[in-house]
Amino acid sequence: MKLSDDEKKSLSGSIDKLNEGLDEIIALYNEAEEDRPIIQFDQEVIDAIEKAKSSVGEEEITRRINTIIKEILAFLPKEEV
Repeated sequence: MKLSDDEKKSLSGSIDKLNEGLDEIIALYNEAEEDRPIIQFDQEVIDAIEKAKSSVGEEEITRRINTIIKEILAFLPKEEV
């Protein structure tokens, strides 16, 4: 394939940009952590949460669940430091 000088410069610039983008993707991949849920809910609970979110709203359900979990965890014995 024959290219003019302008086409070579344009392709060279495009290749440089692709390499920069690929380097960024590789860096993000290398820094990524495994996304593991803190707790595994039963499907029945997940369905109930989804239903509640659609009727009351996600922010309200999130607030309520956080409040309940805090209360439950408050009853656990505190470890001595």
